[in-house]
Amino acid sequence: MPNLHDIERRINSVSSTKQITRTMQMVAAAKIRRANERVEASTPYANSMVEMLANVAMRVGGSENALLRTHDEVKNVLIIAIVSDRGLAGGFNTNALRQMERLMHEKQAAGASVEVIACGKKAIGYLTYRHVNPSLSFANLSADPTMDEAAQISAYAIDGYAKGTIDEVYLVYNHAKNAAEQQLRQQIVLPVDTSVLDKNTKAVEADETRLEGDTIFEPSAEAVLDHLLPSYVRTTIYQALIDSAAAEQGARRNAMMSATDNATEMVETLTRLYNRVRQGAITTEISEIVGGAAALEE
Repeated sequence: MPNLHDIERRINSVSSTKQITRTMQMVAAAKIRRANERVEASTPYANSMVEMLANVAMRVGGSENALLRTHDEVKNVLIIAIVSDRGLAGGFNTNALRQMERLMHEKQAAGASVEVIACGKKAIGYLTYRHVNPSLSFANLSADPTMDEAAQISAYAIDGYAKGTIDEVYLVYNHAKNAAEQQLRQQIVLPVDTSVLDKNTKAVEADETRLEGDTIFEPSAEAVLDHLLPSYVRTTIYQALIDSAAAEQGARRNAMMSATDNATEMVETLTRLYNRVRQGAITTEISEIVGGAAALEE
């Protein structure tokens, strides 16, 4: 059984750890609000982009744009993995990276080659350990993504897809369902999912209160569509980046809350053990004193 000094030292150590996890929990909770406000501010723009693209596509009818065309054979796949730069967030990074690896194996088993764009130090380290060189890598931006980051990723993906060197583009990231829950998502970016456009088109057509009018496209509806599609891809990637940033803070707050609760429980358990050992030591000392006094009387 450990002595009193060892138990006391352990209690102090756990109490110090508890203070750290409690502080990190409070910091993450403060950052969640800002991250969620950023997502909420960008969501109307993203929804308007989808609606506008649906309206233009409905008027164009059909388009030969390279971003809408599905390649006959999938030989090259690009996966954009979005995780965090730091750990201490529970299964936030592990779940996304394992999903990325499952998708890689699935595509490779189908005969396709796979390249990865790593967003976050954890993804870079995960790929480097497995001797996979990411096509692009971004570090120190997971908590505060920028539009420039989304522009670089979308430019690489669009250029490769248009030239035929990339046949499919996927996003793998964690969606912030709410402040306490994260949802793993795998989303296809290219080719642009026409089913999403059809869904929005039907919603527009079903809206009886919507006022329809003549729209004049300059220079043409096809040209407007060609201009909107790259913006749609860039917006989709940026939305995923800031969504993942909000999910990261929520996951870290949950992890630190659990760590704080576990530390509290451990301190209580160690305190009870300390009291039992201390009581046992006192009882032993009393027994020794009584035994010594009895020996002297004899």
